[in-house]
Amino acid sequence: MTVQQCIEEALSTLLRQPVSIVGAGRTDAGVHARLMVAHFDWQEAITDLTFLAEKLNRLLPKDIAIYRIVPVRADAHARFDATSRTYKYYLTLQKNPFNYDLVYKVPGKLDFEAMNRACPVLFDYIDFTSFSKLHTDVKTNNCRIYKAGWEKEGDVWVFTIQADRFLRNMVRAIVGTLLEVGRGKLTVEGFRQVIEAKDRGKAGTSAPGHALYLVDVTYPETIFLV
Repeated sequence: MTVQQCIEEALSTLLRQPVSIVGAGRTDAGVHARLMVAHFDWQEAITDLTFLAEKLNRLLPKDIAIYRIVPVRADAHARFDATSRTYKYYLTLQKNPFNYDLVYKVPGKLDFEAMNRACPVLFDYIDFTSFSKLHTDVKTNNCRIYKAGWEKEGDVWVFTIQADRFLRNMVRAIVGTLLEVGRGKLTVEGFRQVIEAKDRGKAGTSAPGHALYLVDVTYPETIFLV
């Protein structure tokens, strides 16, 4: 059962009517969400949204948590009203059995300075066909990237990327291509040429999904009724 199905089933049980939710987007298989936003339509007043969230958490499995339920405008949409989304990718060069399923262990060494020199190249483009999964149903491969870079946290390197929208497989493909830069197999200029080629075959292999996390989705304050 998907996360969406679990939440819909729990909501329908509590509200005693079928309820459908609409999420801010989809993640690739194996990708985690530290924060995801969804909306549902409900015609009647709900007097205590905090209590509803508490009751939902009692019904939901241990790996799904509801942080907050807030009222929004009737025309608010979790997906189309989002102004930005932020992902983090966690990578380590050291073997650690305690985070094996949560962080990508990369063999060998990487030049993170070169990888960070390549990141600003992403700001110069909006067409990211080279980093998109093939044969998707989106109308455009255009995205505006606001932030991208690597930082070290303990023995883990974290890649943070923020954009107005993301294509399917996009972050994992960008990470995989930046790893080619870090291994010295691709120059910063070569990274630019990959983007300009608009060809998925020119980019690197997608990094594994288990180390990728959706961490934030932002919206205009005007959609909230609080």
